Amino acid sequence: MTGIEAILIGLGAIVLLSFAVMVTFVLVVRALVRRVRRSRAVGATALRARARVSHGPQRTVLALRVRLDDALHSGQAAVDLAGESGGSGGSRGELPRLFRRISEEGGVLDLQLRLMESETSAAVLADEIPAARRRVEQVEALVRRVRDAVAFGLSGTTDDALSALGSDVDREVAALASGIEELQALNRRDGRVGSPRPPTTSTVRHEENRP
Repeated sequence: MTGIEAILIGLGAIVLLSFAVMVTFVLVVRALVRRVRRSRAVGATALRARARVSHGPQRTVLALRVRLDDALHSGQAAVDLAGESGGSGGSRGELPRLFRRISEEGGVLDLQLRLMESETSAAVLADEIPAARRRVEQVEALVRRVRDAVAFGLSGTTDDALSALGSDVDREVAALASGIEELQALNRRDGRVGSPRPPTTSTVRHEENRP
């Protein structure tokens, strides 16, 4: 192998290594971009920013999308908390299933709103916005009912638990007070037994001192 061949082989290896590094970098960036796009927090922040800077009917449409996103997010948070609380099996089974249906309808509604964003006719938007607003309000009402159901279940469980805890605390306080009183009584008795008796004059000395 001549020196020129070795140089060419080295250059080829460097080019291949650089190409592999570049491909890896592009794949990592694409994965990060996809993750950011799928992030609910990032998407909600971007949606709110667009709603603030928009104007006209498009701003109304974006505001409806923000309301819809907030409602669905709050409903999902309530359902997740209901599962963590360990409620009844029926509530854990029904609420997620019902909320999935609400989320599916909300997803379709969001697609409709996204389509309305691209509408350039103000007259068409003026006709479609009232109906879209009613649908968003219906989703919000359904989510509110789900949250109320979760709140009712959590409050009922909390009330029972707090009542039982209060009874346990009362029993422990009564037992502690009884123990303290018994200990004080024992200390008082021990004090009487251990106290020194006053000295008594010996009868023998009295006899000796008599004239």
